[in-house]
Amino acid sequence: MNQIPPFRRQRAHLSQFSTVQIHLKNPWIVAFFSFSYPGFGHLMQHRYARGFLLILWELFINNQANVNLGIMYSLLGDFEKAKEVMDERWLMLYIGIYMFGIWDSYRTTVDLNKLYILADREDAPILNMKMDTWDINFLDKRIPWVALVWSALVPGLGHFYVHKIITGFFIFGYTLSILYFSHLPQAINHTMIGEFEQATKVLNMQWMLYLPSIYLFILYDAYVSTIELNKLFEKELSRYLRKNYQNPDFEFPI
Repeated sequence: MNQIPPFRRQRAHLSQFSTVQIHLKNPWIVAFFSFSYPGFGHLMQHRYARGFLLILWELFINNQANVNLGIMYSLLGDFEKAKEVMDERWLMLYIGIYMFGIWDSYRTTVDLNKLYILADREDAPILNMKMDTWDINFLDKRIPWVALVWSALVPGLGHFYVHKIITGFFIFGYTLSILYFSHLPQAINHTMIGEFEQATKVLNMQWMLYLPSIYLFILYDAYVSTIELNKLFEKELSRYLRKNYQNPDFEFPI
């Protein structure tokens, strides 16, 4: 039988695969990442279902409409070529959901900030350890720059470091797919041996232009997540100490 907890709002939830928490965020930063790549703003909010759907939709509709190619030719000043490569039938479907992703991530961030302030004032208890069949998750102090370095070396490892297994696994597989279809490893190989023309030919720019937004998000999210999880650890420890050792009847050892 499920029982209603004695507190109204949660600040965090630990599962064996991730630590979900609400904390103060700048709505404009969340909206920016949704602008750079739909779905990333929702991943920052731990709204995995909506985030993954928007990311996969972006991959599908962008490839059908050739949006990245249109952006590339526009940046090169070849506007006629940009109009030629883009498919207007798919482009009309692209715009609506793209705008929704930006608006929804901004709106939700504002609401979650309000909920966080109320939950923090309520000082609801925080579970500090979750042990289950697949894994063990626990609150701990971690080093932000370590998460940043691992994310820079291999996307997803920084999230594994802070035990965001769901996000890390998805990011790792998604980035690997982008690298494969963009032929970036082959282009790097040709560049290293001086075959610059061949490197240019083998590179698929439609897929390649996904990477800057993805890479920036991975670095930022891993770094900020580490900082916020450290704050959560401190809040849980602070509440425990206040509850158990600030009682006026507590007898200090002599």
